[in-house]
Amino acid sequence: MAKIQPLPAASSPPSCSPSGDEPQIMQKQAAYTVWMKSLVFNGNGCTVYGADGGVAFRVDNYGCRGGREVFFMDRAGKTLIRIQRKSFGMFRRWEACRYFDDGEETRPWFSVQKAGKNGAAVRIHGCGRTFTIDGCARKSDYKITGADGAVAAAIGRKQTASGVVLGEDVLALTVGSGMDHLLALGLVVICGLMNRCL
Repeated sequence: MAKIQPLPAASSPPSCSPSGDEPQIMQKQAAYTVWMKSLVFNGNGCTVYGADGGVAFRVDNYGCRGGREVFFMDRAGKTLIRIQRKSFGMFRRWEACRYFDDGEETRPWFSVQKAGKNGAAVRIHGCGRTFTIDGCARKSDYKITGADGAVAAAIGRKQTASGVVLGEDVLALTVGSGMDHLLALGLVVICGLMNRCL
């Protein structure tokens, strides 16, 4: 498989930890390429490529498209985040739990609920931080902003070095400094679930 090369990365400070009490790895500004296709034959999910062009993470929904539960894994298949849909209809919300290194699941890490026609509200449990996903009803162009309105991550269609815009299923994710990469990637997955892309 050919490598998909995103833009190079820079550096950043730590962000709020998933459980609120464990140390967090320093997060640098980074760019990822998100291909809204599963590596599993006839599977539903997506594949995330890192700065080196190799597979960094993958998401698989072993059930039907838009299922109630998906697993966000590293390249070796170790589960990092479990995302579940908790309700139905207009009251839908998605809840994510993060896994420790020993495979134990944390208490709920963050939850996402639709807010208005074109957005979603994100609440980080045990941390007091909130984010908003602006434009998540669009499949390939939206941004994640903090409570202060600053852009923490931006998602758009991937362009090649020569300026060719790729299909709507190939996204470029730029994560700003101070934003947890797994949190940003988890929110991209939830937007994919909201739009029934996964």
